[in-house]
Amino acid sequence: MQYAVHNGTYVLKLRGDVRVPVCTSLETFVEERLLCDNNLRAVLIDLTETEAIDSTALGLLARIAVVLQDRGLGRPIILCINPDIERILVSMGFDKVFRILQTTAALRDRLDELPADHLSEDEVTQAVIDAHRTLMSLNENNQQSFSSLVDALESEQRHRH
Repeated sequence: MQYAVHNGTYVLKLRGDVRVPVCTSLETFVEERLLCDNNLRAVLIDLTETEAIDSTALGLLARIAVVLQDRGLGRPIILCINPDIERILVSMGFDKVFRILQTTAALRDRLDELPADHLSEDEVTQAVIDAHRTLMSLNENNQQSFSSLVDALESEQRHRH
C-alpha cells in the first residue's frame, strides 16, 4: 500500500492481494493520520492494481467515506478497472458512498509506502470487527451478511479475556 498527500487530498494506492494481514497498516494510517488531519479535503483510492480485496479492507475504506460524509466533504473517489472488484464494491453499497471511476489514469506523483504495523491478535480481531461494523452500517444486505461473523468474533474475543 502506498500513499501521497497534497493540500489535504489523500491518495491511497492498494496493490495486489489486500487482506487482513496488511490491513493493520491501513487502519493505523487511516485512524492516526488521515482522520486526524484537520486539513483533510478529499480522498482518492486507487484500486487499479488491486487483485483481490477482503471485507476487512472494504470496511476500512467505508470508514473513510463515512467520516468524509460526516465532515461534509463529499464522497471519496475510487479508481477501479477490475470488473470483479467493481461488482464487490457495488454489492457492498460503495456506489452510494463513493464515486467509482473506471479509469486507468496513472498517478504521476511518487507515492510513499505505508509503514508496517505489528499488532497483537486482539488488536487484529478488533480491527476486523470494526471494519465489518462499518460495512454493516452501509446497508441492510451487509447487515445480514456480516452480523454472524461479528457476533462470532466478539464472542471469541470475550472468551479470550
